[in-house]
Amino acid sequence: MTGFTDDGFENRITQLFGIRYPIIQAGMIWASGWKLASAVSNAGGLGIIGAGSMYPDVLREHIQKCKQATDKPFAVNLPLLYPAIEKHIEIIIEEKVPIVFTSAGNPKTWTSKLKEHGIVVTHVVSSAKFAKKCQDAGVDAVVAEGFEAGGHNGREETTTLCLIPAVREAISIPLIAAGGIATGRAMFAMMALGAEAVQMGSRFVCTDEASSHMAFKEAVIAANEGDTALALKKLTPVRLIKNPFYQRVQDAENKCVPVAELEKILGNSRAKKGMFEGDLQEGELEIGQISSIIKEIIPAQIVVNDIWAEFVKTAKDPFWVL
Repeated sequence: MTGFTDDGFENRITQLFGIRYPIIQAGMIWASGWKLASAVSNAGGLGIIGAGSMYPDVLREHIQKCKQATDKPFAVNLPLLYPAIEKHIEIIIEEKVPIVFTSAGNPKTWTSKLKEHGIVVTHVVSSAKFAKKCQDAGVDAVVAEGFEAGGHNGREETTTLCLIPAVREAISIPLIAAGGIATGRAMFAMMALGAEAVQMGSRFVCTDEASSHMAFKEAVIAANEGDTALALKKLTPVRLIKNPFYQRVQDAENKCVPVAELEKILGNSRAKKGMFEGDLQEGELEIGQISSIIKEIIPAQIVVNDIWAEFVKTAKDPFWVL
């Protein structure tokens, strides 16, 4: 593996985004505000504001505050199924956001408009098939997210280890790996499989700057193997910490209740209740399987520094052990 030093890395992703390290913080709902995004960007990675839990005026405020807090590139993650998508797009263009990560929708819908305004576009997928469609739609890069990931997930249930080589073979544009990555060694493994950067969500939830509730962060660092599961497959698959709300969903799914009944159980603002307000009983607690090895809440800069140091150490000696 070439192109790296202790001080940084140069490849297609770092050049595309104008960043020092190929480390990207995922745009997670109720966790990825301007404080986290600017901290990651200032540390040399790419910070992302998660627009999925923001009204348009709130998104504008976070973009403006992020620009005040960092002079480095940052991005906005934009779920394309968001009901106020047109307004979000308008704000992103007006505020001259340099990079947009789109997800949960057809990349053809908005990619050309964003690129007309000089915005770099990356789309999140869960299969090689959709990665190819993204390339055909003209996106600049693709995030391939495996089954281990937290939050909304692919129906294919393909693990990251299997997904990255398949997507690498299917496309020629830059590839970012996501799902189950929280260490420098995992980052090295993904890049050995063909990725050119990694995107991490769960590791950055447990940082001082993440806007998620402290009770949720503490639930994440307390999680052990097997404490998360994929739920709501009849609606939109989502990985959750097992809590009383998850158990209600699981019981309903075991009884094969109609989709309308699942929608009623889910209700409104369930994710906000759990991750932002800290209701560990009735809230939706979205997190990845890798939560089982995350054991401390630390500043985002330390996360970036530690991951890069471990990546460099692994690249120099892949067989070192703790």
